[in-house]
Amino acid sequence: MAQLRVPIVCAVIGEGASGGAIGIGLGDHVMMLENTWYSVISPESCSSILWRSWDFKEQAAETLKLTAEDMHGFGIVDEIIKEPQGGAHNAPEEMAKLLKRQLKKAIAAVQEKSVDQMVEDRIEKYASIGQVTHAD
Repeated sequence: MAQLRVPIVCAVIGEGASGGAIGIGLGDHVMMLENTWYSVISPESCSSILWRSWDFKEQAAETLKLTAEDMHGFGIVDEIIKEPQGGAHNAPEEMAKLLKRQLKKAIAAVQEKSVDQMVEDRIEKYASIGQVTHAD
């Protein structure tokens, strides 16, 4: 997917998790609605693995840092889309118009690059995600 020679614009509109989250991270432009979350593992699954119980899902969610603000701060997400008052589910038509506008802008911006530059930038962006620590 990293070498696709077409623009990849991704929008998280609910929960972005599991293998899909890995694919979303390859987007040339990744956006999230402000009240969504994005992680390679759900808080429930993380809690189940680490503590063998779902009882710690809130602690897992906090530790995972999966909010739109967290993802933007890490450089994984390029844009946070503000939702209508009360959340996207309270004004779906308004939210759809806002999302459509942002998708069009993102696609136009990505298409301004040459195909080779787009692919190179995508790979560099993806490769820069994360932190590596070596233990002695």
